[in-house]
Amino acid sequence: MSLIGSLRLVLSRPHREARPFLLASGAATVAARYLGWRLNCPVLKRAGTLSGAFFGFCLYFFRDPKRVPPPREGLVVAPADGHIVSIQKVAPPAELGMGDTPVWRVATFLSVLDVHVNRMPVAGTVTRIAYHEGKFLNASLDKASTDNERNALSITLPDGRMVAVVQIAGLVARRIVCSVKEGDRLEAGERFGIIRFGSRTDVYLPPGVEPLVAVGQTMVGGETVVAQLDA
Repeated sequence: MSLIGSLRLVLSRPHREARPFLLASGAATVAARYLGWRLNCPVLKRAGTLSGAFFGFCLYFFRDPKRVPPPREGLVVAPADGHIVSIQKVAPPAELGMGDTPVWRVATFLSVLDVHVNRMPVAGTVTRIAYHEGKFLNASLDKASTDNERNALSITLPDGRMVAVVQIAGLVARRIVCSVKEGDRLEAGERFGIIRFGSRTDVYLPPGVEPLVAVGQTMVGGETVVAQLDA
């Protein structure tokens, strides 16, 4: 990535979920620095520095860069930034009612340094959304897919096949946000939610569709091609 591209990524506008964090930390920074200066209080000055650092972290964590999906139909794109920690054939989430036939699942782990906006892996209609309470294990572990708190979406393609995408909370992540509803028709690469802070996103491919990625590969949400539906 070029220097300009890197700067655009770091300086991209924050997601709307950042607003309460930015307002609170920004106000705390201004108040603590002002009172610390007025009262000549080292404790308040340090508090202002810490809250200012948290403000900067929130700007970075909640960044929401523009993404351009490949201009081609029939592709499954990455639903999130991060790196692939698992590619396995497993049954889709039971709560989605997609049957128990094993399909390929591609699991992407998001560290706190990754962009955490989730994007639609395919163009289609959201036919079911199912939230499941669970644990907050390290999201890089394989059992996080079944044991952790999660929010699963089934997406019906124009030809009737189905793709599932699951937002999974992690060791630090305690908040899953899904901004779409059942019946919504979305394009590949469109934003559908965000997870904070550190998490995992799984995508389940239709039967017979093979993944075109490898464990350890770095993913760019909305752009990296995961699979080809008509292959």
